[in-house]
Amino acid sequence: MPRTRRAPDKQSSRKRAEKAGRRAEILCALFLRLKGYRILATRYKSPVGEIDIIARRGKVLIGVEVKNRPDRDTALYALRPDQQNRIARTLAAYAGRIGHHGDMRFDLMIVRGIRVEHLSNAWHVS
Repeated sequence: MPRTRRAPDKQSSRKRAEKAGRRAEILCALFLRLKGYRILATRYKSPVGEIDIIARRGKVLIGVEVKNRPDRDTALYALRPDQQNRIARTLAAYAGRIGHHGDMRFDLMIVRGIRVEHLSNAWHVS
């Protein structure tokens, strides 16, 4: 009996995207470690929001958003102002929880296949 191919449903494509996103986060965490960052948390969730990676380099606490997209423009467009503010609030809450009173910054990492682009200090919170 020949097998028929079913069209992918939304749930299975969502699962594939979730799995690809996790792989991208692992790749970025490894990339950051190789650059001398200390990874404090991955996939950190709080009542305020979530951050893909929280790292420290020197005395700076860094919130890292990972975007797994086919091109740079799509990744940049996907980081909306409301998401930036949510990440900022989450990092501030995390900093308070660990007693960090120093500098904080927000980075964006774009993954395209196995290529990783790290945009340090990608946005500022006013």
